[in-house]
Amino acid sequence: MKIRAPAKINLYLRVVGKRRDGYHLIDTVMLPISLYDEIEIRKLKADRRRARGAAPSITITCDHPQVPAGKKNLVFRAAELIMKTAQVEQPVAIHIRKKIPVGAGLGGGSSDAAATLIALNRLFRLGYATRKLEKLGLALGADVPFFIAKRPARARGIGERLTPLTQFPGFWLVILYPGFPVSTAWAYGQLRPKLTKSKVNTSITSSLRRFAKLRELLVNDLEAVTVAEYPRIGTLKERLRREGADGVLMSGSGSSVFGVFAARRKASRAFRRLKKDKGGQAFLVRVLN
Repeated sequence: MKIRAPAKINLYLRVVGKRRDGYHLIDTVMLPISLYDEIEIRKLKADRRRARGAAPSITITCDHPQVPAGKKNLVFRAAELIMKTAQVEQPVAIHIRKKIPVGAGLGGGSSDAAATLIALNRLFRLGYATRKLEKLGLALGADVPFFIAKRPARARGIGERLTPLTQFPGFWLVILYPGFPVSTAWAYGQLRPKLTKSKVNTSITSSLRRFAKLRELLVNDLEAVTVAEYPRIGTLKERLRREGADGVLMSGSGSSVFGVFAARRKASRAFRRLKKDKGGQAFLVRVLN
């Protein structure tokens, strides 16, 4: 079985508080985009000598050298979680084909984990509903439930409180990846209280209805600390502005940045020029809605 795992961007990201356990509270708008990893899962022949009730046999491979194999991989943890929950003992081999850059703030690892939950639910005909899969996903990471439904949403809490967004204009994006990852834990760890915003934007829904209003949402509280450490990210934002983007922002904790374009032709023209730049990658994508 093969399944695609889409990336996401954060169109808007405010850090509004911090829990006692160290998790930050956020208010963000996440949009799935047409940039995908691919997860391939195969059933393997069962080993009759294997002890009944033992942990399921899961093999992970990936075509990207920076993606770990084994239990350090979130896909492994996703497969192990759903198979243990459903008491599935059938061995499986999972291969990840990476297109989403690693450590780019595009949610590749979380999306791969969600796709694994969805695929194994189908492959073994478990019949788990979306809400059940979202609950399993939350045990893996705050972003994973978003990728179960794979639809635009406003996320609050630590990212687990999802409100679907149904009204917003279609638009295109050019994403620039500078060629290096940024640690999400590091970025949040650099935040100082004065950078957080206690006021939550309650007009997000109305701002999403017209493209001209989208620029008002392009805020990311993590951007200042990340750009200060990695000035190349700021340089890429300026490149997108010069190529005519209607608005630019860093996605998540970085390191990728995106430019929004109302028209595909304008976005394509910018992409053709920007993809020639050395030292990174450029992607032309649309929002999935």
